[in-house]
Amino acid sequence: MATTSVNPLDALLVSEKFLIDPYPTLHRLRSEDPVFWSDSIGGWILTRYDDIVPTFKDVGIYSNAGRLAKIVEYLPAKSRAKFKTLEDHYRATSLIFSDPPDHTRLRSLVTKVFNATRVEALRPRIQEAINQSLDAVQGDGEMDVIRDIAVPLPFAILGSILGIPASDRRAVKTWADELLGFQGVNKPSESALAVGQDALVHVRQYLRDIIEERRRKPEDDLLSHLVAAETEGEKLSETELVYTCTTLLVAGHETTTSLIGNGLYTILHHPDQWMLLRENPSLLGSAVEEMLRYESPIARQPRLVKQDTELGGKRILAGQVVFQMLNAANRDPAYFADPDLFDIRRQPNRHMAFGMGIHFCVGALLARTEGQIVFRTLLERMPQLQLADEKPDWDLRKPAARMLHSLRVAF
Repeated sequence: MATTSVNPLDALLVSEKFLIDPYPTLHRLRSEDPVFWSDSIGGWILTRYDDIVPTFKDVGIYSNAGRLAKIVEYLPAKSRAKFKTLEDHYRATSLIFSDPPDHTRLRSLVTKVFNATRVEALRPRIQEAINQSLDAVQGDGEMDVIRDIAVPLPFAILGSILGIPASDRRAVKTWADELLGFQGVNKPSESALAVGQDALVHVRQYLRDIIEERRRKPEDDLLSHLVAAETEGEKLSETELVYTCTTLLVAGHETTTSLIGNGLYTILHHPDQWMLLRENPSLLGSAVEEMLRYESPIARQPRLVKQDTELGGKRILAGQVVFQMLNAANRDPAYFADPDLFDIRRQPNRHMAFGMGIHFCVGALLARTEGQIVFRTLLERMPQLQLADEKPDWDLRKPAARMLHSLRVAF
């Protein structure tokens, strides 16, 4: 069993330099050691497309259940006991942190709300939201895309789908950010765990209050739909209801926020591609897919290994964690010609920004739809849009995500 590493690349994986620009390190790992044990992160780092595919498809070996509960196991018993609430939460069954048959049952309840018909019906609401956001800044000549569009818009849409009152969304967004802050490594600091656990307690109590209200007075939202499923007995327990809603609330908007911010920065940083899209709006769908590939919103995802196995010539032991480095897979030259080239006409483009298999992102269609509406509206209303700062301001607080902290543009 590999437990330590003298490879200098290991230290890079937890450095600020890596979070700002991970691609040189990921390219080196893919060519030199594509299944790499990182003691600093606490798991195996997978950087080849072909090695990551089976970790999505073989859920009998690579499990979602309990994958985040591992984060406290490195602590001494006394310290670990302080985070029992957090550990128990991530060992319990919920939409993401489960395998079949539980995952199949829970996902079937949620996908009804995110199907093509329901997402299509949201188009007017999304369009109205982006128009209101742009109306508020149109006279200023500049804006911070993250603050003014990328954060509020997807969270407002998700909040309306779930049934979260607009007056509560700022507090809920803060809790969501704090819960995501410790994810992406298997050895987070105790301070990060404490902040995450405190946020978890708040968001679960908040959801219990909302759920109780929906039991008394159902509305046309996802929470009411799931409460109805709970009352049918076998479909959903109360714990699964609260935990699944927590997962949706925390993870359901981040991908779209990243897509809008990362995508706009990338295409404005390549002005020839922005001009190409302006001249050929029919390329919008292809452009969004290239944005998702080039700067994948989810940088890495963990899987808990359930039985000894072999991957990429390495012996992987039960109980260890593998990290799917999605941003590495999406720049694998075995699948993408000139992978570091941003090309909105790229075909084919079989990226895995939304994962694959049974855990393919349930909100992928909604994220794509929101992204297309936002970029189409920007093209129409602000065709001369340009970066106010050439250097990207990456958010370094959440290593599992690839996201900008701010993005100033002028128009």
